[in-house]
Amino acid sequence: MRKRFTQQLSIEQKPIKELQIPAKSKNSLDSLLSALKAVFMNKEYNERIFSLLEKHICSQNKGLGRSGIDLWCIFVLGPVRLCENISYDRLHNLANNHRTMRHLMGIEYEFGFDRIEFEYQNIYDNVTKLSNELITGLNAIIVEFGQGKVLKKRKGTFVLKDR
Repeated sequence: MRKRFTQQLSIEQKPIKELQIPAKSKNSLDSLLSALKAVFMNKEYNERIFSLLEKHICSQNKGLGRSGIDLWCIFVLGPVRLCENISYDRLHNLANNHRTMRHLMGIEYEFGFDRIEFEYQNIYDNVTKLSNELITGLNAIIVEFGQGKVLKKRKGTFVLKDR
């Protein structure tokens, strides 16, 4: 059975809530990772996203084989690929080597543990499960989250909320 996210942290595993992303970074990947962290930390939207992912991904092969990549990792990898407009080869490289992205996926350790490494085919097989219908549904949830939690409307335009 595929899990949403491993809730029990092991020794030296970095909690997602402690992830530091530079606020003034103009890198699109940093902005995306910051937004994904905000979604993860919000219980209401987190639940809605996981429910949608479970409906589309977990219903395909219930209880078969190994547990596979966590739904949260799949959710992070999909938007990263789309936002950065990168190939699966580049996504494979980022998933195994980008420390901030690995921290956000919940698979980065300080030291002393075997690194979790993803195989190319494993990433490809799981990220391609994000169908257009699923991506459209996830996008609607994320836009609603962004408009409600990050932006406020002022005289017909949206501006960032004060933090």
